Amino acid sequence: MEKLIKTMWKVLDQTNRQGIKNFIIAFIIKTASDEVSLERNRTLLGKLNIVLVQILKQDWPTNWPTFIPEIVVSSKSNLSLCENNMVILKLLSEEIFDFSAEQMTQAKTKALKNSLCGEFSEIFTLCHEILEQAEKPSLINATLHTLLRFLNWIPLGYIFETNLVTCLCERFFQVPQFRNVVLKCLTEIGSLQVGPEYNEKFVIFYKIVLEGIVKIMPITTNLPSIYEDSTDDDQNFIQNLALFFSSFFTLHLKPLEAAATADPMMSEGLVLGHRYLVKISEVRDREIFKIALEYWTKLVSELYDDVSSNPRLDNPILNLNSFNARTSGNRRVAVYSDILSNLRVVMIEAMVRPEEVLIVENDEGEIVRETLKETDTILLYKSMREVLVYLTHLDAENTEQIMSVKLEKQMNGSEWSWDNLNKLCWAVGSISGALSEEAEKRFLVMVIKDLLSLCEMKRGKDNKAVVASNIMYVVGQYPRFLKAHWKFMKTVVNKLFEFMHELHEGVQDMACDTFIKISQKCRRHFVIQQPHEHIPYIEEILSTIESITSDLQPQQVHTFYEAVGCMIAAQPNKTIQERLITKLMELPNKSWDSLVLQAGQNQDLLNSPDNVKVLANILKTNVAACSSIGAPFVSQIGRIFLDLLGLYKVVGDLISQAVVQQGLIATKTPRVRGLRTIKKEVLKLMDTYIQKADDLPAVNNTMIPTLLMAVLVDYSANVEPAKEAEVLNVMANIVTRLGPLMSDKVVGILDAVFECTLNMINKNFEEYPEHRIGFFKLLQAINASCFDALVRLAPPQFRMLMDSIVWSFKHTMRDIGEVGLNICIDLLNNFSKCDPQISNQFFRDYYINLLQDIFFVLTSTSHKSGFKLQSLILMNMFQLVENNSITVPLYDIAALPNVTSNTQFLTSFISDMLASAFPHLQPVQIQQFIAGLFKFAKEPLAFKNHLRDFLATLKEFSGSDNAELYLEEHENLLAEKKKAEYEAALKVPGMLKPSQLPDDGMMD
Repeated sequence: MEKLIKTMWKVLDQTNRQGIKNFIIAFIIKTASDEVSLERNRTLLGKLNIVLVQILKQDWPTNWPTFIPEIVVSSKSNLSLCENNMVILKLLSEEIFDFSAEQMTQAKTKALKNSLCGEFSEIFTLCHEILEQAEKPSLINATLHTLLRFLNWIPLGYIFETNLVTCLCERFFQVPQFRNVVLKCLTEIGSLQVGPEYNEKFVIFYKIVLEGIVKIMPITTNLPSIYEDSTDDDQNFIQNLALFFSSFFTLHLKPLEAAATADPMMSEGLVLGHRYLVKISEVRDREIFKIALEYWTKLVSELYDDVSSNPRLDNPILNLNSFNARTSGNRRVAVYSDILSNLRVVMIEAMVRPEEVLIVENDEGEIVRETLKETDTILLYKSMREVLVYLTHLDAENTEQIMSVKLEKQMNGSEWSWDNLNKLCWAVGSISGALSEEAEKRFLVMVIKDLLSLCEMKRGKDNKAVVASNIMYVVGQYPRFLKAHWKFMKTVVNKLFEFMHELHEGVQDMACDTFIKISQKCRRHFVIQQPHEHIPYIEEILSTIESITSDLQPQQVHTFYEAVGCMIAAQPNKTIQERLITKLMELPNKSWDSLVLQAGQNQDLLNSPDNVKVLANILKTNVAACSSIGAPFVSQIGRIFLDLLGLYKVVGDLISQAVVQQGLIATKTPRVRGLRTIKKEVLKLMDTYIQKADDLPAVNNTMIPTLLMAVLVDYSANVEPAKEAEVLNVMANIVTRLGPLMSDKVVGILDAVFECTLNMINKNFEEYPEHRIGFFKLLQAINASCFDALVRLAPPQFRMLMDSIVWSFKHTMRDIGEVGLNICIDLLNNFSKCDPQISNQFFRDYYINLLQDIFFVLTSTSHKSGFKLQSLILMNMFQLVENNSITVPLYDIAALPNVTSNTQFLTSFISDMLASAFPHLQPVQIQQFIAGLFKFAKEPLAFKNHLRDFLATLKEFSGSDNAELYLEEHENLLAEKKKAEYEAALKVPGMLKPSQLPDDGMMD
């Protein structure tokens, strides 16, 4: 019934509509008028109420103008019926004000909102009478929940010019059964954003609510303790308290502070509310903590900005000491001084794990390596770190003191535990950059010395692993200090080399990760000769590299090589740099030369899994070093290039032989999978180097022809399951990187990969997903970088290309669909700019078919995520016609002699197409839609809204989740917010982690 009303209501004749409506109303009244029946059929009534609201969305107010008076009058006749009517009103409010944006046209939504607001006085009078006079708990509860849905949109006079707040607080707030929903209502009122004329009202409101909270839960209550043993209702009350204080302070703190300045009692109330929120923040519940954390972030950032904007002293960004000095003279900071000190303790004791920490305590109390990143924890750490950085700026001395005392308690054992030490060290690492350099030096030296002593003191591998991980985390967060103190940095790096031999799970990973962080931020210090040193430290590392890496796993060795590559990249002398690269690659090259030589003499060597693994790891080591060294790695690439391609061909032949002998099952065997790893790593190495190369003409002349011959012949010849998807990705990357230099090679690439790959992916939308995305990305790269090569394709080949593009954007997988739509956009733009003779031929052949295909995906509920690009393509296509950029008829002149323009033809064609596809649409709707397509063809926002309104009228979209139609706006808002947050964080010392800072800020 609900679906029928959503999609077919307007199609039914008036008699049937009235009959359905009368039946629903009569059934609801009959069922809800009796207390016993109401309770017994509550689920059924819930469904019927929803159906009635769907009818209201269609008929009210135009075809049912008396609905509000009718429901108000019927509510006064029967308490049970009144209770159900409250539910109906609540549902109606939710549908109009909460869920309307994606389910109704903008005009319809606006009309319903205006109608409900215009008739609200009768509804409010009914609710007010119930709250003042009713004794039936279920009716009161239903009315309170309905009121909760009204409070965010009703006129403010109903709240502040009546006794509503007093009634809620005095009559219901102290009653356990109602206190949660009442607090939600009060929170909704406190969350209203209004003009300054209501400031005094909100101050009085806060005072009334705070008095009620103190009666229910005195400030002396130990919230963390009682929360663990409380009922669900009591736990929900604490969460609702967090929501109330956080939302109210967020919006109305300034009026409260102004009132507190003139009234000592109000000052006490302001501080008392913040004390409640500190206590709530101590509760061990992550969701409650996050609610409070959002407000704490706002408060401390505002206090920081307040101090920063003080014009009497220097710029705080340039002089942290002057900033710390001026906080003591700031009145606002003084008001919250004790609150902020307690908050520092809360933040340190609740600190969550940063993503850099790989060693964790599992549920069994064992120290293990983390296997899965927790996104929620990473986001929470970011917010907590932000608060702690601001708190440090507001009182660095207090922050240091709290951390020092806690570290001392770790040393003497009074608070020793893995959890306590972890949280303290995570907090220490999080304030990197927030202290002045002098304070940072003093503080960090103390922390590291104590942690090193603790590492020596503790017995047991688990204890040592925990301390070691914390040492590595802390030092990795302070590159500024390390760069300024070479001897200390060298000591730390040597300690990391020791940890690389520690076999406890996770320690080696953290040692390698910390080493690469230091090498990225301090790389120049390793390649210059430091005072009192005989040679640059990089020389020492390279001379002992075999010893340092002897206990590392292959992936850890790759990280190590990437780290050393960062250092070598910082060497400005090209001759020395080339010598360092040779020295770095000495060990892998030695093994490489030996294995390649033996394999050349006897290919059976490659049947050994151990040899295959060694070769794959050597290639991965090259990839790691190349990724950080960049263009200078050409000396190493030149040394092994021919061997790489020779190995690629040999391995490809072995895979083909295995498939011939064993069938397709061979591609699943460990031997063939190992051989394919070698091929993939060869491709990855070449791709990495080409992306880094700086002499592209040389690459094009010396490497590309040989590379293409080896790779494309193998790809074309191999059976489908053995074709490497990486080939397509690498070809796409090469075309993008070399651009027009590749134009003469595009036909050869397409000859080798196009048809054989298309045969793999054109049977359905699921098989070979990696080949699909690689194939379409290759087409996208060719279209963007070598369009002239596409124009020269023979007509049959070009038609296959167009069919492939259409096939791509008909995929429901978002990444593939978007690639196809982007290709289409680029193709239209490219053809619209080229020679008119060429462009007219293209539009004559493909415009209409393309238009039909775009309309197909636009009106398909499976392709909503592509709405942004679908809209852009349609707008471009109508713009081309509207601007007369297409100078040839898009129709057969002989068949349509009365048609005089492309605009006239398209109007008729699209009208017939839509009428056939959507019979329920009225001709006037279709005509208005088509007129809008031409009218808004030069206004992107208006064009998108016009399409959305049209889709909302289609039964396929009606009532479904259409959030994806607004994906572009949502993503743009997120991007703008992220950019603004980053720019703001840059202005606050320590707000960004060292790894997030721009290169010219911390990289040397």
